[in-house]
Amino acid sequence: MARIICIDFGLKRCGLAVTDPLQIIATGLEVVHPKDLIDFLKNYTRTEKVELILIGLPKSLDGSDTHATLPAQKMFETIQKALPDIPARQVDERFSSKIASREMLKMGMKKSVRRKKENIDLIAATMMLQEYLQH
Repeated sequence: MARIICIDFGLKRCGLAVTDPLQIIATGLEVVHPKDLIDFLKNYTRTEKVELILIGLPKSLDGSDTHATLPAQKMFETIQKALPDIPARQVDERFSSKIASREMLKMGMKKSVRRKKENIDLIAATMMLQEYLQH
């Protein structure tokens, strides 16, 4: 089997998570700037077999678009063009960062660790990917 990558897309940072080759466990992979995302994915897929790329689609509570929805959709299209041999799907990322922050608190992480937005993005991507695996 091959891995699945999930991206918690943001205008400043993108958290990435990946499965193991058997697609059992999701693990945080990296946090990259959006402008570096395509290069990172190209490099990663040269060394690892990836069968699916998931990208979070930001929506508001009522399902309407947010300020980040259009950039996320554009990035989704860019990923499809840059990596045409790997299927890509959009997944709902509503509440992913809030849930990640709450989980970090539950895990007993120090406030200094919880304040780092990179950690929230990484955990949010991991949680989205784990949810995808469970369904």
